[in-house]
Order: sequence, then structure tokens, then C-alpha cells
Amino acid sequence: MLNWLKQNAEQARSKLTAEASKFKNRAFMEAVVNGCALVAAADGNIDASEKQKMAGFLERADELKHFEMRQVIEVFQKAASDFEFDHAIGKASALKVIGKIKGNEEQSKLLVRVVCAIGAADGDFDADEKAMVSEIARELGLNPADFDL
Repeated sequence: MLNWLKQNAEQARSKLTAEASKFKNRAFMEAVVNGCALVAAADGNIDASEKQKMAGFLERADELKHFEMRQVIEVFQKAASDFEFDHAIGKASALKVIGKIKGNEEQSKLLVRVVCAIGAADGDFDADEKAMVSEIARELGLNPADFDL
């Protein structure tokens, strides 16, 4: 059973990586990173441990490996600082960046799948994180139920 689960998780990650590699553009990268920030801030703020966890995930994420890590971290830091200034402003700003890919259904669906994986990365995809991913899906014109949210 554990081998089956591990194999299916690896296959899903490989599929996400292959799909993400098709979208080597800054708008998609910024949308994904802002989605990460939204999920990290789902509890109301992004604390130091969440920043470290998210930065570590971003550095190791196969879905983002084709982007220059310095750029990815800069985008995440900007999004995190917006949340530190004011949670509502950070959320609005992140959703605005994410909205730039609305209309591209393939990129939008992939972004939602990636932020679902990020939310579950620590083994606990909690209700606040699921609610935030649902909001991201709706922002992109997608039905959250299509992602088991």
C-alpha cells in the first residue's frame, strides 16, 4: 500500500513538472509564487517559519526548477512583504497577480494543482489553506469542486 501511494505521488509530481515546464513565462511564475504566498498566509499572516518552509519548498520544487531561483525568491519576498504591511492588501495584490493568467485554462488549472500540492506539502492541508485555494480557483474562473476542495 505504501509503495503504491509513493509511486502515485511521484507520478503526479512528475506530471506537474512536465506540465509546468511548458509555461516558462514570468506571468505564470509570478502567479504560482503569489499562490504560494496566499496559501502560506491563509492563517492571517506569514511568520518566519512559514517563510522558511515556503522558501525551502520553492527552492526544491520541481514545478519551478526551470525559473531562476533568485527571481522566484524576489517575487515571494515582495508578496510576503505585502502581507506584512496589511493582510488585505497582500491578499488583493496576490490575487491580482494570479488573475493575470485567468483565461488561460491550462495554466489556471495547473496553478491550482500546484498550490494544492504546496498546501499539502507539510502533510496537513488544513481548512484555511483549502479555503484559500478555493478562492484562488474561483478567481481564475474555475470550480473548486473540480479539485476536491
